[in-house]
Amino acid sequence: MSMHNRPYSEAVALEYRNNKTPVISAKGEGELARRIVQEAQKHDIYVAEDPRLLTMLSRLDIGQEIPPDMFTAVAVILSWVYWLKGMRPGDEKAL
Repeated sequence: MSMHNRPYSEAVALEYRNNKTPVISAKGEGELARRIVQEAQKHDIYVAEDPRLLTMLSRLDIGQEIPPDMFTAVAVILSWVYWLKGMRPGDEKAL
């Protein structure tokens, strides 16, 4: 988990809890990217710094589910989040 107070030039947020697959919930550049990351940090939401995944996800539209070819990359991030929070797959549905 990376919670730096450095500027972010681009950010993409994923929402998973109420969806079968993760969905793009926000994205932006510059000031908007910084605000997305700040909001995540404020709510103790995991912030991953993965430039390759960011490039792939930034091509998607807000509200769009991640496509099957991105499942593995996103699953790696989600498995890390589960481990950090002491969760198991499916626990997010109960939150």
